[in-house]
Amino acid sequence: MKSTGIVRKVDELGRVVLPIELRRTLDIAEKDALEIYVDGATIILKKYEPACIFCDNAKDIKVYKGKNICPDCMAELKQV
Repeated sequence: MKSTGIVRKVDELGRVVLPIELRRTLDIAEKDALEIYVDGATIILKKYEPACIFCDNAKDIKVYKGKNICPDCMAELKQV
């Protein structure tokens, strides 16, 4: 993991603000969904991307090595 050097406090409602520089760098917009993972005492936030990484199709998505791929793109990759 790489440290950003950014420190934020949790407010009284349990919220943390992600700095605009970080949101721009990671292409996180208002209303984007984030997945929350826990690894021991570490909290990991990841942008939620349920669609195919190649064509943006969101139907029948399969996860292959951590990436979302639709059946059409999977078949096309098998032919390469």
